Amino acid sequence: MNKLRTSNFEPRTSNASSGDTRPFKVQGSRFKVQGSFAQSEWLLLQSGPCPPAFNMALDEALLEAMPRLGRPVLRFYGWTEPAATFGYFQKYAEVERATLLRPLIRRPTGGGIVPHDADWTYSLAFPPGHEWHSLKAEESYRCVHEWIQSAFAKLDVTTKLAPSCKKSIPSFRSSRREEALESGSQPSTLNPQPGNQSLLTSAPTGECFVGYEKFDVLWHGEKIAGAAQRRNKLGLLIQGSVQSRGIGISIARTDWQKAMGDVGRVEFGVAWSDFAPDETLRERAEFLAKQKYSQPAFIRKR
Repeated sequence: MNKLRTSNFEPRTSNASSGDTRPFKVQGSRFKVQGSFAQSEWLLLQSGPCPPAFNMALDEALLEAMPRLGRPVLRFYGWTEPAATFGYFQKYAEVERATLLRPLIRRPTGGGIVPHDADWTYSLAFPPGHEWHSLKAEESYRCVHEWIQSAFAKLDVTTKLAPSCKKSIPSFRSSRREEALESGSQPSTLNPQPGNQSLLTSAPTGECFVGYEKFDVLWHGEKIAGAAQRRNKLGLLIQGSVQSRGIGISIARTDWQKAMGDVGRVEFGVAWSDFAPDETLRERAEFLAKQKYSQPAFIRKR
């Protein structure tokens, strides 16, 4: 597999719904968009606080529904109780020792431990064939964090993207299975890529992981945002978290969410439409929450 290019990316794309086949461009260190998803409709889902298992279930249900919905979905959500999620391929015993937060919920995406006791959580789902789905894992990881960086800039908060990886010990290293999960490729063909990595755990949870991956969002040198991805034939799912109390100033969650929407509209040409899950999507999420994400057999499967 060829080494990823991150400074100038221009794949051929097509958009069956719009008939527009202009290229999607990612150039330089700043996310600049020209292409077929400009001035397209995206769906905005404000879920509010939900139970931990249901949060993961609804994200997976959204990914499954992408071929039917045919439009990207940006979801903002919260948590009815403190919790920690961990990557699909992580070993439960290691996670159990690393954080005091409970419950522990395995994610549909890769990566490491993410504390959900004071964070701002979001997910993005893209249908197959969409420009974001066509991006390589490293490029979609950078794009979503440049979006977050722009949103913070609108709130007069200066952040930067990590130019390279800074590892710490202990760490949960990405496996080839994780890389396959986020890229949609076969494990034997992959080179290491960012996008699966754990966020910092906060002090009350026990052990604190210091470090960051390339293109993570940094504030004064500390990681405040990271994400994990799953890419397959159904589409692309990105799950992300902003560790809001890592920022040394007071910002309302609603202000950040509005800034995210404004950046999407102004810089990406997105027309937002409010979205609520239909009965089919809701029932699928409730089924997954009960039969998968709440089950010890799935949570402790490794």
